[in-house]
Amino acid sequence: MNRREFLLAAASAAVAAPALSFSGKLFAAPANTPRFLMVFLRGGYDCNNLLVPYSSDFYYQSRPSLAIAKPDGANPNSAIALDANWGLNPILRDSIYPLWQRKQVAFVPFAGTDDMSRSHFETQDNIESGEPTEQRNNYRSGFLARLSGALTSVPAIAFTDALPLSFQGGGKDIPNISLRGVAKPAFDERQSAILSEMYKGTSLAAAATDGLDLRQKVSKDLQDEMAKANRGAASAKNFAEETQRIATLMRQQYRLGFVDVGGWDTHVNQGSTTGQLANNLSNLGQGLAAYAEAMGDEWNNTVVVVASEFGRTFRENGNKGTDHGHGTAYWVLGGKINGGRIAGSQVAVNQKNLLQDRDYPVLNNYRDVLGGLLGRTWGLSASQLQAVFPQSKPRDLQLV
Repeated sequence: MNRREFLLAAASAAVAAPALSFSGKLFAAPANTPRFLMVFLRGGYDCNNLLVPYSSDFYYQSRPSLAIAKPDGANPNSAIALDANWGLNPILRDSIYPLWQRKQVAFVPFAGTDDMSRSHFETQDNIESGEPTEQRNNYRSGFLARLSGALTSVPAIAFTDALPLSFQGGGKDIPNISLRGVAKPAFDERQSAILSEMYKGTSLAAAATDGLDLRQKVSKDLQDEMAKANRGAASAKNFAEETQRIATLMRQQYRLGFVDVGGWDTHVNQGSTTGQLANNLSNLGQGLAAYAEAMGDEWNNTVVVVASEFGRTFRENGNKGTDHGHGTAYWVLGGKINGGRIAGSQVAVNQKNLLQDRDYPVLNNYRDVLGGLLGRTWGLSASQLQAVFPQSKPRDLQLV
């Protein structure tokens, strides 16, 4: 068992714990440096009821029970107009819309991969790998791991139960930590003493001490930070709680992060401004708004991208839901991004422009869009970008 395997095993009895580089110690990166967080929505979310194409009559014909009403000041359940064609689901009125008004969020519709499988797992792996669809030759190499390898003094972390593919195979020991259920330390003093004694006098003694001390420190720091941030008020549940914890670590120690959020596969009774999708969007929006607030001044040095493996069918199905689609809409957020706009290539939303008469086409390939975004964020050279996204054609959408 090597050092990383031991740290992972020793600290994962209650939750998955980090196995950190830098001799197992928390590493504080310099302040005022870029931060990037990837939020991956697993399940394929329905972007058509997030970013509502309200100028399209075809949208209303295709979704008799799911469509969100055109903007109407007298109707609080109508879409919030963002421009002449696109509106925002009103469930995000108090979370994401204020960021839009401050030009701290942009949307990129018709985004995604050229993978046409419509398979959750295959398309998720395709995106996390960052390699050309037809030429993937390393199924354990992710684009964030390769990005981390191209950067110096940019500590990375995955806020996940297991290390995601996106952070695998880059040559660095990337930590992962599940922040679900860390309201108390994983081990009390008695348990820590027992575990330390087990490895006393062995070659793993130092690693055991590092791992246990680290887990206890992370838990305590997160408890203290949450108590201060709450100021006696009840916090938003689920994702919002998690993002406040993530902000603690991204603000102080880490600069490159990944978190995934499940529950977006809405085949049945999806809903529009209420129901499963609306509840998920509400949690996501509150979480992102909480993250922006918790980052404080460092929100100005932060870029967040929200992506999913694919979108949903444009038409609703017979179960008042939607099925696996293709093109989707990405979100880009941050204190200093060039937001308040719908970015990237677009086409009119009508039947003739659908892919295979069912989905949004992909006009903004994720490898090109993220390549341009990450290139500007860290000033990457052309060769560095090709190492991260082989054979990509980075597009600078002037988002940062």
